[in-house]
Amino acid sequence: MNTKLLNRPLYENVAERLREQIFAHELAPGSWLDEQKLAMEFGISRTPMREAIKVLASEGLVTTKMNRGAYVTEVDRRDLEQIFTILSLLEGQAAKETATKASEDQLTQLDNLHHRLEKAAADRDIEQFFEINVRFHDLIQDIAGNKWMNGVIEDLRKVLKLQRRDSLSRSGRLQSSLLEHREILQAILKRDPAAAESAMRKHLARGLEATK
Repeated sequence: MNTKLLNRPLYENVAERLREQIFAHELAPGSWLDEQKLAMEFGISRTPMREAIKVLASEGLVTTKMNRGAYVTEVDRRDLEQIFTILSLLEGQAAKETATKASEDQLTQLDNLHHRLEKAAADRDIEQFFEINVRFHDLIQDIAGNKWMNGVIEDLRKVLKLQRRDSLSRSGRLQSSLLEHREILQAILKRDPAAAESAMRKHLARGLEATK
């Protein structure tokens, strides 16, 4: 892969390129980020590279170690359990708020996304299912409208991408996930905040179980 950038980027652009390499596991979990080497590959000075690494560290994708530099974060079982615990609380709250705040148009958008989830599941198209799944969750968070909560959820979701295993490919998980989304949607359409929160939290608990 040619990582040289045609123009000198801002550190945000560099961070995005590094982020893509981390998610693609071109920079594997636990690997050392050689600041000088990466800067040379990108055709930039070390200053924007250093700032980009700081951005990724703030997102949890990179871990800095005293006198040893920066490394791509490794996620273990304890990390997963802690992340899913926080996501369960926050996304449960988002679903609860969505059940009371959503306009009729937004409910229609959620319903339409779920119909697309149904089709992707029927086609056994895991990649498409995952993409629509992300949009479904994002829309619920957008409707809830808490930018601080959404920022934390976004960063935690990025860290989860460090896990290479795809739980949706496991036997029965795709159909189970679909049923869980259906339960979330039905609670929101009924404008039942308690049921929406419960369904979302149950969905995330089962998502954690599927990573074993």
